[in-house]
Amino acid sequence: MMPRNTAYDVRASCRAGEWSAPTPGLAPGFVQANLVIVPRDLAFDFLLFCQRNPKPCPLLDVTEAGDPVPRGIASDADLRTDLPRYRIFRDGTLIDEPTDICKYWRDDLVSFLIGCSFTFENALLASSIPIRHLEMGCNVPMYVTNIECQPAGVFRGPLVVSMRPMKPPQVIEATKICSRFPRAHGVPVHFGDPAAIGIQDILKPDFGDAVEIKPGEHPVFWACGVTPQAAIMRAKPPFVITHQPGCMFICDLTDRDLTDSA
Repeated sequence: MMPRNTAYDVRASCRAGEWSAPTPGLAPGFVQANLVIVPRDLAFDFLLFCQRNPKPCPLLDVTEAGDPVPRGIASDADLRTDLPRYRIFRDGTLIDEPTDICKYWRDDLVSFLIGCSFTFENALLASSIPIRHLEMGCNVPMYVTNIECQPAGVFRGPLVVSMRPMKPPQVIEATKICSRFPRAHGVPVHFGDPAAIGIQDILKPDFGDAVEIKPGEHPVFWACGVTPQAAIMRAKPPFVITHQPGCMFICDLTDRDLTDSA
């Protein structure tokens, strides 16, 4: 059942087990966020990774160890239940994709909420810029690139990008709009030839779904908050929890909160 259009509605639907699908287009006007949960002994390394790689990892909130409530962005939420679907990694290997993480929760876990490009899509639509994955009713396509992030402690790995096809004049307008959202990845990192950033087949994304690129359109790429998952798979830490790509946490912050703070 499709949740109604507020952040609280989406979180409540996830918590009740009524929604376990990707979140693009849900709760327009509310900020969406990526989730990474690490044990306390890895929290500093991951914080440093975010600070050194602000384009893919713009921090929105960090919780106290053992606290599942992101008090800075949604004080009535529970990160153990309020996302559609999660990923559990052990030693860098994906072992489970549950709809809640209650059985995996520990008192030493620190949660990081990271900005998401779904946040600026409402502003793009308001300027008549098409969002193909919304038109097709699917998840955004995401790709692992050949661009290396700045390493920090145990975390290192390639930049992951999301892609939206646009015509050149739309790219110019989208860049202007997205410059107002630095905590939602900001302006694109690449436009045009996918092979230039190591993407061999644009119709075979590493995460999410392939979308149609129409005549006259070019792929436009933004830094993506799935980047930490690529770093996790390379670093192979003993235990990490993330969101499933495209299945985001929806905050009580609004788009205006992010632009006002930029």
